[in-house]
Amino acid sequence: MAMTPGESFQREFDVASDQNSCFHNGEIAECIEKAMYSCSPSVQSRRNRSKALVALLLTFSAGMVDIVGYISVYHWFLAHMTGNTVHLGNKLAIGDWSEATKAATAIASFIGGSVVGRAIIEAGARRRTRTIASLTLALEAALIIAFIVIGRFEIRGSQLEMALPVLCLLLALLAGAMGMQTATLTHIGPLTIHTTFVTGMLNNFAEECSNWLFWIHDQWRDHMSLSDVFRKSPEQSAVRNAGFMLAIWLSYMLGSVVGTWMHARWQNEVLFVPVAFLLLSAGIDRWRPLALEEEGEARTPDRGKMAA
Repeated sequence: MAMTPGESFQREFDVASDQNSCFHNGEIAECIEKAMYSCSPSVQSRRNRSKALVALLLTFSAGMVDIVGYISVYHWFLAHMTGNTVHLGNKLAIGDWSEATKAATAIASFIGGSVVGRAIIEAGARRRTRTIASLTLALEAALIIAFIVIGRFEIRGSQLEMALPVLCLLLALLAGAMGMQTATLTHIGPLTIHTTFVTGMLNNFAEECSNWLFWIHDQWRDHMSLSDVFRKSPEQSAVRNAGFMLAIWLSYMLGSVVGTWMHARWQNEVLFVPVAFLLLSAGIDRWRPLALEEEGEARTPDRGKMAA
């Protein structure tokens, strides 16, 4: 008898838990075999498609949040911390403590949000909660709503007139939300993904393009015709992965374009769009759990030994 989607998901989650138990007993090969033959490929495929859709929604949302934060809160990027780290170092060197405080707030809040997100995933793994991602997504939505509400009263005219504690609070809300999102969705099957910063995605895109070019070279040496090479290219994992990485980047850029256009008309209320996408993603998680790989990562052998 065919399993229902819910039964399939529970079986997959139980397999992951059994695998973790086997690792503790040192039966690694047996665990791998169990994982390979016990999980339903059709369930894996459906769940990966759901995660891919959610990843694109979250990346679009991050692009909107990043550009609205940049426009609203004195030109700070809140979804990636590389520039903020350089800014912090620069301001510390010249003794601009006010700007250094803003940079440090953004960085610390991003880290804090990521720690909270990972802690929730860890708790979900230990309690065998399959739909834990919906909690982190809901908390992220709450942080963005708090930014909208506070910003409605505090962001008026020149941002230079905003009190430092208020500006730091606004930075903390959005940076914390982005940190939490970073920890929520990190894998789609074997792929490592990031939905809040795209530098790594562009690097992965370049790697997959390189793999595809080497595959073309190998086929060419085996005397495959050029038409056959391009006909079979879509079947190659490198091409599919590169296409998805490119889609992630395009979603982020599109989010910034839409966020800029909408902010000129509706100010910070445009962030209700990312909130809606987050709640939609949380609903998808209730239907088709998103964070099973992330929970499996939280239950690795080394972590289990440390906990013991």
